Amino acid sequence: MDFEHADAINQAIRLLSLRHRARAAALLAPLGLHPGQEALLLVLARTGPMIQAQLSEALAVEPPSVTLMTRKLEASGHVRRTPVPSDKRASIVELTDSGEVLVEQVKRLWCALAEETVAGLPARTVAELPGVLTTLTVNVDTRRPGYPRGRRNGPVAES
Repeated sequence: MDFEHADAINQAIRLLSLRHRARAAALLAPLGLHPGQEALLLVLARTGPMIQAQLSEALAVEPPSVTLMTRKLEASGHVRRTPVPSDKRASIVELTDSGEVLVEQVKRLWCALAEETVAGLPARTVAELPGVLTTLTVNVDTRRPGYPRGRRNGPVAES
């Protein structure tokens, strides 16, 4: 691939990421949420209560980020954290009734954002998009096999 094509791909992905996050932030703000918090709420809605370490893995974010998000969501009454009986250092996070109501609002917002994002694309492209985006994500996922633990700047050379 030549530089011009590589640059066009990388710039398009970068701009999409920035603009999608900014648009999501604007849509989430009236709900009192910041980007990332909606993902935590949606994971809990799909899976039920989870230990914070499991949430960190499910969201692909560092544990301190999950701690901060859960504290803020707990302060606003949308989640409840309770100690794990066998490990007082760990907390189980679950949605409250308020959180369940908020999840329904987030789902509607998420549908609107997705429709806005893919507007003008052919239905076939829209249908294929989750698979294509998942492949792109896996391709750059530094946590996948082939990346040494703790190294985040490139794949291991094959020998």
